[in-house]
Amino acid sequence: MVDSVQVDTRLLRCMKYTVKQLAQLAGVSVRTLHHYDQIGLLKPAEVKANGYRQYGEQELLKLQQILFFRELEFSLDEIQRIINSPNFHLESALMDQRKMIELRKKRLNALIRTIDKTLQKLNLHTPMKDGELYDAFSDEQTKQYADEAKQRWGHTDAYKESQERVSKMTKGEMAEIQAANENLILRLVSKMHLDPADGEVQALVAEHFNALKYFYEPNLEMYSGMANMYVDDERFKAYYDKFQPSLAEFLSQGMKVYCQEDAK
Repeated sequence: MVDSVQVDTRLLRCMKYTVKQLAQLAGVSVRTLHHYDQIGLLKPAEVKANGYRQYGEQELLKLQQILFFRELEFSLDEIQRIINSPNFHLESALMDQRKMIELRKKRLNALIRTIDKTLQKLNLHTPMKDGELYDAFSDEQTKQYADEAKQRWGHTDAYKESQERVSKMTKGEMAEIQAANENLILRLVSKMHLDPADGEVQALVAEHFNALKYFYEPNLEMYSGMANMYVDDERFKAYYDKFQPSLAEFLSQGMKVYCQEDAK
């Protein structure tokens, strides 16, 4: 029960909650909801004449997003930029959150295994390599996926710079860039019989990297994240694979080689 209101998810569409009811329902404090309102992160659906805030289904879903992002250690500023982005899509965000939580679960399970191995080493003198003491502490995979998600949701500086540059381009310039991009893709298709590390492939990947400069100044870290995104995000994968099946994977591998070689 929440203030004598039976909580039933089937009724969320027609229910309205006061700030106190929503706080109890979501397990947050009333002060937290007031703060979210003050900073514009979560505004109530309406404010009654008596000053009482009322929250409906959309606000409940938005609060769930905030709590998921907070669980994944996103800052309030990051969350606000994400959910206010014109690129934000609830279902895509949920899928990304699920992926990040799965990665975190995998890491926590690895930490538990490391604890068990260490206990066996101490108590049973079971052999354990020194490196195994620290294998599970890195959270780079989760952080990398989070960075890729932020880029997709479009609140990064690169996205903002891209939007500014695109807004200044003429239709003719955009058409020229699009034609050059499709020409590059077709040339990549013609090299798919080669190893992604082959010099001819890498020359085309270098063109791909430099073409990003039409929109923003790329770096290797960002480009490496894009390489993963091309195979992890179905939208990007579908775009490249429509030219040739497995092209997204081929390009992704080539991009990773490019980043490794250029970083040396």
